Amino acid sequence: MSLTIEHLQSTKETVSLVLVGALDSETAPKLNSTLDELITPETKVVAINMGAVTFVSSAGLRVIFKTLKLMKARGGQVSISQMSKGVKKVFEIVKVMPDLTVFASQAEMDEYLAEIQRRES
Repeated sequence: MSLTIEHLQSTKETVSLVLVGALDSETAPKLNSTLDELITPETKVVAINMGAVTFVSSAGLRVIFKTLKLMKARGGQVSISQMSKGVKKVFEIVKVMPDLTVFASQAEMDEYLAEIQRRES
């Protein structure tokens, strides 16, 4: 399976990505290295649009959990938008949902990120 990672934007405090494909043992290292490159010491919010993610394995979950742990330690957060029902169910089963900020749409997440950026100015 494959995974495409589109880097939408980064600001001083935010990183925003769109994932397309499967987040599994073959593709999770690619997401992990992308996040490692983009997250700076000032990053407080990592926003990931998962509307086109078709599959998530435990390897993919580990990358999300690692990022979530890092952001929580900084008082930040990981925001996920547009999860399919199947992907959302996986997150619910592993009990991570209360720690994630989940948005119904990309527009809703974009408005949230815009508000953060307005506060930065």
